[in-house]
Amino acid sequence: MLSKKAKYALKALVYLATRDEQTPQQISDIANDAAIPKKFLETILLDLKKAGMLASKRGKGGGYYLIKHPKNINMAQVMGVMDGPIALLPCVSSRYYEKCKECQDESNCGIRHYLLDVRNKTHQILTRATLKKIIDKEYAIY
Repeated sequence: MLSKKAKYALKALVYLATRDEQTPQQISDIANDAAIPKKFLETILLDLKKAGMLASKRGKGGGYYLIKHPKNINMAQVMGVMDGPIALLPCVSSRYYEKCKECQDESNCGIRHYLLDVRNKTHQILTRATLKKIIDKEYAIY
């Protein structure tokens, strides 16, 4: 399940991507317009800044803004920053691998085999889901 932190991060990124990229957006405006608790948003924006997706400007007219184009930010990256591995088991994680303590033979583990496939396909789908595609879907005229 998508955590609230990851969901709010995506909502904040969509908000920033649909604004003038040259104009920093204040936290209070993002929080109000995107319906995100302000204190929670502060932490999320700092994490996104550390991950190199955002920058900030201090002082009058300050706030946060995207430093990556929306087509270069994807759901897998955001979820990784907010929640860590996408894998359902540590033995199928590509970046946070850990051998399962109860596993006798990892190479013949049927559970691992299927969950590795789930991880790969999930990662593939989330990597293709860029911020630009999310915005295009959200603002599509039917």
